[in-house]
Amino acid sequence: MLFSYIIGCSYSQIMYIAINNMMEKCNNKSFIVFLLFFCFLLFPHLLLSENDYIRGSVRQLVNTTNHRSISDPQQVHISLVGKDKMRVSWITEDKHTKSVVEYGTKSGKYSSKETGSHTSYQYFFYTSGRIHNTVIGPLEPSTIYFYMCGGSGPEFSFKTPPSKFPIEFAIVGDLGQTEWTESTLKHVDSTNYDMLLLPGDLSYADTQQPLWDSFGRLIEPYASKRPWMVTEGNHEIETFPIIYPHGFKAYNNRWSMPFEESGSTSNLYYSFDVVGSHIIMLGSYTDFDDKSEQYKWLQNDLDNVDRNRTPWVIALLHAPWYNTNEAHHGEGESMRQAMEKLLYNAHVDLVFSGHVHAYERFTRIYDNEANSCGPLYVTIGDGGNREGLALNFKNPPSPLSLYREPSFGHGRLQIVNETHAHWSWHRNNDNDSFVADGVWIQSLISTKPCTQTPQKQTSHEEL
Repeated sequence: MLFSYIIGCSYSQIMYIAINNMMEKCNNKSFIVFLLFFCFLLFPHLLLSENDYIRGSVRQLVNTTNHRSISDPQQVHISLVGKDKMRVSWITEDKHTKSVVEYGTKSGKYSSKETGSHTSYQYFFYTSGRIHNTVIGPLEPSTIYFYMCGGSGPEFSFKTPPSKFPIEFAIVGDLGQTEWTESTLKHVDSTNYDMLLLPGDLSYADTQQPLWDSFGRLIEPYASKRPWMVTEGNHEIETFPIIYPHGFKAYNNRWSMPFEESGSTSNLYYSFDVVGSHIIMLGSYTDFDDKSEQYKWLQNDLDNVDRNRTPWVIALLHAPWYNTNEAHHGEGESMRQAMEKLLYNAHVDLVFSGHVHAYERFTRIYDNEANSCGPLYVTIGDGGNREGLALNFKNPPSPLSLYREPSFGHGRLQIVNETHAHWSWHRNNDNDSFVADGVWIQSLISTKPCTQTPQKQTSHEEL
């Protein structure tokens, strides 16, 4: 009975009740210590978290296959281009299918038609299908459009983002293609959102090119109806000495982002505006020092942000600049040292990252100190990848880290108006999505002390 009581408790209950109460009431203290030690051996995961949730184990890889004809579209996804256009991307096995998208606001009745371009690539003995990219628009805000790709196959639909606040972003990193990924995507889709942001590590193909195809088919039901804006992670690099020294061959061919519209020369970093928000997608795995093209681009991009038009500025990158997990600790430090001051001086509101397979939310920070005028940092690399969770956080906890948990899940950023937004993190709890963390955030541009000459401030009562 006593053993059953102990193993049914959470870590905090075991430590507090068992030690403080049982040790006082039981004469056989050695037996109690033995039971606690035995419980730890059986359930070590209970001691790896600062909350009462028991995390699930790694789940199976999901390998999807194509059940459509060779001329029908597959792996359909969309991405925002400019303020009122959308890029439709898809793949066909048929090398002769045209890159045509027909679309309209009524199902089966297409009033407009656009023709785009196509490409393909080879990676060792693998040759991709024909990769189509077609930009459609101009489009009306908050409107459902129906569309068909290549003149055959199923009809798809998407909803355009609104033209004014509020807007809601789903944010998830290190997605992969496991049963946990399926769970995350279903939770994301269970409530309405306007756009998905992904800070790197998409398919986890890791040079196995058919896994890119499987990933594209897995996410199609979601990525074909809301724009997905992504940046690269380390699993997108896929270099091979001499033969493929530059990397990102599959990523750049399959996931074209609107980099040219923001003045960038690389698909690995870019920015875009949507509903009062300037979103910056940075590249952790391309040059970022103060002599690099990315640094110069970021400097120019931030200098040209109009905070009257976009009062919110949000950055995403892969390797976190702040991290109290033992996994990948310090891997983003050189990029932080190179670019953090640019973001701080520009009053960037939030920075999201992935890479670490856990969730962690920090206070506002600048240069390793709490600073009420620095960005709020969030690690959200818990989408469902095949490598499992990063269970070990450093102890004692840093006062800069306000919530941390190694569980799969996704985040929601709802920007309510020019001054306030709400962030929430939704844990994958079996079949349900559970809101485990949340905070209201005030935009820095609406905080008077932060719009003056930058200076170090240690108060962070108002996030």
